[in-house]
Amino acid sequence: MLTRDDIAAPCDKSLAVVSAAWHGLFWLVFANGVGTLLAVLLLVPALNPILGEWTYGRWIMVHMNIMLYGWTSLPLVGFLFRVYGADRGAVAPWCRPILWVWSAALAVGVCSWLSGHSSGKLFLDWSGYARVFFPVALAALWLLLLAALVRNRNHASNAHLATKAAKLAGLFILAMVPFLLYHSAGPDFYPAVNPDTGGPTGASQLESSLGIVAVMLVLPFGLAHRNPASRRILLTAWFVLIAESVLCVMLGTSDISHRVPAQYLSLGTLLVWLPLMPAYYCAFAWHPETRRWRGAFLWWWSALVVTGWIFFLPGVLDRFKFTDGLVGHSFVAMAGFTSSLIIFVSIQLLGQHGWIFNRSRSFYAWNLSVIAYILIMTVAGWREGFDPAFTIVPGPARNLLYSLRLVTGILMLLASLDWLVDASTVLRRPSSQFTHQAQEKAA
Repeated sequence: MLTRDDIAAPCDKSLAVVSAAWHGLFWLVFANGVGTLLAVLLLVPALNPILGEWTYGRWIMVHMNIMLYGWTSLPLVGFLFRVYGADRGAVAPWCRPILWVWSAALAVGVCSWLSGHSSGKLFLDWSGYARVFFPVALAALWLLLLAALVRNRNHASNAHLATKAAKLAGLFILAMVPFLLYHSAGPDFYPAVNPDTGGPTGASQLESSLGIVAVMLVLPFGLAHRNPASRRILLTAWFVLIAESVLCVMLGTSDISHRVPAQYLSLGTLLVWLPLMPAYYCAFAWHPETRRWRGAFLWWWSALVVTGWIFFLPGVLDRFKFTDGLVGHSFVAMAGFTSSLIIFVSIQLLGQHGWIFNRSRSFYAWNLSVIAYILIMTVAGWREGFDPAFTIVPGPARNLLYSLRLVTGILMLLASLDWLVDASTVLRRPSSQFTHQAQEKAA
């Protein structure tokens, strides 16, 4: 027989996770709107004086920071709610206020960046009052997760010891994040322009890529159950990660040319993950609603690995370095791979409400627009590599490419707006729906 808490739990769970998705989508729509404005300013630079002090240089920081700390972070806050059990029980009502505190900190950040305050550090652009507000939001989230872990300790008495240890370790790591962020954004830590830092090397690119691989290997354990007979593929994947990590350590961190064969050949070892990562994710049981975006995120992962290696090769990197070509490659990473991964995780958490991301019109509008954007920027970057003035001086070819880029940005804005509207629809009426279902089950 279900108790009153059992009946309320599904409602709380829906509210917390859907709310996290809604906040993330709100900031995605905002960031996409800013991105569309930036595309207009690049196409028609004469419009910049109309904006006064709020010109391209300030809006670009808003766009990048909101994409990272808003869109790609808030859905993962919903993931933490689920892992630590904060989305159910007595602490669940506090999830939504925490999300509003986080969004309020981002709003403070937007005001700060548009006012010209900057640390000069990419993605650590917190300074002044914004440097305090956002760590406070992170600390508030940590306190909620701690309260959820303490409250649920009796319910988790039968949980596996490794699961308990992982949650405690995760909480310990998360406790350091607000202090590290505040310290790293300060002027006394890691100067914005560091003459001791060399250019990209195979070792540095391999190191950052293996960090992403490690996250991708850990992520399924907090989302889904393993399929039977999946032990071999899991062990193989972790063995390959360890082997490549050893290779990365052997390469060292010295400033060395990307033309050295050991550098680009070592980075090429990431190609082994093209068949291995899809096989790894097939070793888990996923919600049926995730199928479309699971395939998309794995496809974009393959595209990221392949293009990342090709762009690093001698002759290619020399042509694309500091051009729109690398802007296109960053789009593979963020708009393609990262966004697809975030949506895939969100659908798994939302369950039956994952339909908000699965409309065919928004799915194809987003992914095809990202593909088109990447192709446009690759062409522009290749031309820029031969003629640095190509993207600076307006001309027919340059204006055509930038006009097409603006179109892709508008389509992506419309796709994200479609998701936000659907998430708002779900958020308005989850409580009565779930309570009714729970009461039917109890009867």
